Amino acid sequence: MGLLDMLKKSILLFCLISYVHGFPIKYMLKESTSSTSPTISTGSDFIRIGVKRVSLSISLGLVSGFVTAVFVAAIVRCFVHYINRTPILKGPVVFSPKIDPTTLKLALDNENQLLGSSPNGTYYRTALDNGLTIAVKKLELFETNDKVFKRKLQQDLEVIAKLRHRHLMSLRAYVRESGSFSLIYDYMPTGSLEDAMNRVRENQLQMGWDVRHRIAVGIIKGLKFLHFECDPSVLHYNLKPGNVMLDAEFEAKLADFGLAKLMPKLYQSHNGYRAPDFSQNCRYTDKSDVFSFGVILAVLLTGRDPLDPFFGEASSGGSLGMWLRHMQQAGEARKALDKSILGQDDEEDEMLMAVRIAVVCMSDHPEDRPCTDELVPMLSRLHSF
Repeated sequence: MGLLDMLKKSILLFCLISYVHGFPIKYMLKESTSSTSPTISTGSDFIRIGVKRVSLSISLGLVSGFVTAVFVAAIVRCFVHYINRTPILKGPVVFSPKIDPTTLKLALDNENQLLGSSPNGTYYRTALDNGLTIAVKKLELFETNDKVFKRKLQQDLEVIAKLRHRHLMSLRAYVRESGSFSLIYDYMPTGSLEDAMNRVRENQLQMGWDVRHRIAVGIIKGLKFLHFECDPSVLHYNLKPGNVMLDAEFEAKLADFGLAKLMPKLYQSHNGYRAPDFSQNCRYTDKSDVFSFGVILAVLLTGRDPLDPFFGEASSGGSLGMWLRHMQQAGEARKALDKSILGQDDEEDEMLMAVRIAVVCMSDHPEDRPCTDELVPMLSRLHSF
């Protein structure tokens, strides 16, 4: 019950008591003054009037005491909340014992190697004095003096930093500056899945089905952890190859999970991986993440970029998912596979089964998509079929 509702009920109770106890007295006084004939008050009348006055005084005392107690409790509660509120931290906030705040600040102030940039931020790497190489993502936030927003953002980043999993990029530290945040991660020498697929398309990198399958399994295991093993569950909100980092062994690690929810203005552009249900009604669920995973799996299988102009043509159906679904229904799914990964017959059978998984993940209706805890065994067991 809110404070305002309690005050309203207290005032209503006060008025009711005043009416019930005051009206008979006023009525009795009116009768006695308007009558021309003399009245004789008995002892019982005086006792009855006295009892009413005493009960009225007690009632008024209880009501006023209750209202005073509510006011005092509200003031104490506001004071305690003010004392215990999370302070807005300045400078580096570090979650790893390998990183010293002073060393980190000095490293960020020096010239660093630019890795890339996007509408969502700038990426670069730098080295600390202890030899540790880190990756930095600098987010340019919209200017705001809203301390509530800054405090909430800080609390959510601290929650994200506590998440640890083999297939997640752990947040090692962050630095809040005027109008921006710098997020610190471990440096991944192989780069992102988007970088790797671009090199594959340019014939600069060979990536067989075995590697692509391992990447897909790593992605879905990371999503399953976020959806089912975190309390409360965490949605990625911006799953795409650029947010899938690869280590030296091409092990997939999810990055940027949860950030789009914290800073939605940074993630409003359509990137070909967004679920149609989110675009239509702005409702994001775990099945929206599954749709994005389905597009990534389709990219791994076909080698195609979902923003390829080919998918804007009517013959393709308008999207990578619709095109792949059409090829499967027509019995021509093999023609959709990336020619650079076609090889042994058993691998081809696995890839065709993976096409079915990708197509069902990209279903138009969320209820038709599988959950991540169902997808993990489906993908992990492909080699056993």
